[in-house]
Amino acid sequence: MLPQGFIQDLVSRVDIVEVVGRHVELKKAGINHKGLCPFHGEKTPSFIVSPSRQTYHCFGCGAHGDAIRFLTEQGGLGFIDAVRELAQQVGLVVPEDSASPEDRARAAQEREQRATLSDLLERAGEHYRQALKANPRAIDYLKRRGLTGAIAARFGLGYASDGWRTLASVFPRYDDPQLAECGLVIVQGLDEGLSEAEQKRYDRFRDRIMFPIRSVRGEVIGFGGRVLDQGEPKYLNSPETPVFHKGQELYGLFEARQALRERGYALVVEGYMDVVALAQSGFGNAVATLGTACTAEHVAKLFRFTESVVFSFDGDSAGRRAAARALEAALPHASDLRSVRFLFLPPEHDPDSFVREQGPAAFDAAVAAAVPLSSQLLAQAAVDCDLATAEGRSKMLGQARPLIEQLPDGLLREQLLTELAQRGGVEPATLAAHWSRGKRREAAAERQPAPAFRPRAMGGMRAPPQTATLLDRSAWLLARHAALWQELPADDHDLLASQPAPYGGFFAALERVCHDHGPMTMAALLEELERDPEAEVLRPLLVRVRGFHEMDDEDPASQVNAVLLRLRQRAIDDELQWLIESGELSEAATARRNALIALRAELKNAAAASAAR
Repeated sequence: MLPQGFIQDLVSRVDIVEVVGRHVELKKAGINHKGLCPFHGEKTPSFIVSPSRQTYHCFGCGAHGDAIRFLTEQGGLGFIDAVRELAQQVGLVVPEDSASPEDRARAAQEREQRATLSDLLERAGEHYRQALKANPRAIDYLKRRGLTGAIAARFGLGYASDGWRTLASVFPRYDDPQLAECGLVIVQGLDEGLSEAEQKRYDRFRDRIMFPIRSVRGEVIGFGGRVLDQGEPKYLNSPETPVFHKGQELYGLFEARQALRERGYALVVEGYMDVVALAQSGFGNAVATLGTACTAEHVAKLFRFTESVVFSFDGDSAGRRAAARALEAALPHASDLRSVRFLFLPPEHDPDSFVREQGPAAFDAAVAAAVPLSSQLLAQAAVDCDLATAEGRSKMLGQARPLIEQLPDGLLREQLLTELAQRGGVEPATLAAHWSRGKRREAAAERQPAPAFRPRAMGGMRAPPQTATLLDRSAWLLARHAALWQELPADDHDLLASQPAPYGGFFAALERVCHDHGPMTMAALLEELERDPEAEVLRPLLVRVRGFHEMDDEDPASQVNAVLLRLRQRAIDDELQWLIESGELSEAATARRNALIALRAELKNAAAASAAR
């Protein structure tokens, strides 16, 4: 557990202009420095680095943070790795962890396990790469798919030979349990309780083109293997392991980071070969899910690198079903400033075949004509509905409601509500009131009587002190009432997860736990957060949260909204101060300033109205 003052001391000693300047060309602009934002594609500089504040801010995409956050977001480093790198640069020694010996031993063991598994996977990847060079049949297959040696090297492509125990020549101990743990070797008979002598071991991947799957930091965390000829399954992925989680990772994201900024959007496709073939044709911004449907976590990860996502699917029924799942994953993140579109290719094509047959220009045109999220939502709501009848229109509105309710509050949601009402033959106010009544009835049916608040006796846990910060208060409220997290719009998730350490890490970990396990009791949630990879950073905050009195608020939702309102007001004031300090304002920055002033007035009115109730 790092001492509270260490991070502040580290950030104050670091020269953020130097840190950012290694990745971004910066020019002096008044008391600050300005350059092209590394987090989104732009032609006019809107990215400001302030040496006095030791922070950066982009007026185009809203990216904001200190030197530590820059290394985690731009370089893909974990929080602790970023702290260690910066500490080394300024000559600071990272303090010893003050957690219990048992916790330190457990964390060290988990880190060592992850490093060992990644090392084993990297060594296997090198073996596969060398095997590809020595196999004319595999090389010929890639050439027939139009791939060059340069693109194969960029993605680290390899070949797993058709032998059953080829990896026995790579690793000194083929019976090493970690080879099975990282998914390289299958042990037959292990689940049946057979003795080691009775178990059979063999390579998971045989006679397949191998695609190494890398984390955003470039570590090999798994593999995908494609058959060369006929065979099932066509693609075979590594299993879930301590370093590989299919629902969280995207193939090609590590390789695509620069292209995402240059092209300004992420292209999500369905297969490894699509990603590599598109990169060969100049579309290095393609990524793929790993044999699973697109998840909200996939979408959230992509929006860390770009504000625009295009999903590409085959035009057949399977592609339509995949698009429906992708739409649901994207809705919570579809704020007014983000773009989500859907590209449907002709049924006879996938992205690989389309770009090879039609060429890059035709594919560019197809992307430009992709269906916006709003149109896709309206089409999905109208599936199997006869809009010529009242029954069909009612069914359409009923199918639309769960989709609309996943959208964050904003103008996009309001416009879609209006359009749905028009298509359904009702007034927007009537539709909104109807849905609102339905939501209140559902909430009343689910609501459990809450025990009245009773102060505890002296010596017990205490109520949140008045000196608790806004972020401490929001952390406690959302830990105590975790179900509220899932009701907050994506913009509020982003606001909380973008806060300085340890708060941003706490809310990001809360998002992962709620996504994986659903709402939990406060005790169970905090116990789960203790297992988070960044637990040593979070631990001081977890201790403070536990120190608050476990009361049950009369209206926790209103309290969370009040805290968020104050956080938004503070964020607006900070950004306006940034604009004042940035010197001469561009047209975009002036428009942003005017929008912020209007938004500040709107929030002030909302706060006054809330206080009057």
